[in-house]
Amino acid sequence: MDSHLRREIILDNYQEPVNRGLVDDSSYLKTNTNSESCIDNLDFMMKVVDGKISDIRFDGEACVISTSASSILINSLLGKSVLEAKEILHNYQDMIYEKDYDKSLLGELEVYDEISKQPNRVNCALLPSVAINNMIKELENM
Repeated sequence: MDSHLRREIILDNYQEPVNRGLVDDSSYLKTNTNSESCIDNLDFMMKVVDGKISDIRFDGEACVISTSASSILINSLLGKSVLEAKEILHNYQDMIYEKDYDKSLLGELEVYDEISKQPNRVNCALLPSVAINNMIKELENM
């Protein structure tokens, strides 16, 4: 991906993130994730209806990478089944860790395909996927 386009996508999703702001609704799964190495401290909420992700929301204090990754990941998962979401999350994490992954599943998430070149940013890019995976595990244990 062209570095100019990569930067533009990341900045757009940082400045105007999708679904930022929490709601007062007990039907949502909720979790918090934070980083021990920087300011990232985000709350996530996810609503699943009939096995599909109908809404994911987030809020909190976070760097450009965590905020934009949250926004792009939410956009990638809305309307997907839990199984599809798990597959996207798995491939996203494989990409971050420089393992083999299916590019066709990631769309704009591919802007982070070189984040491993900045090891201190890897955790920032992974925080939203960890949070959403935790909510999926909670859902599966209900």
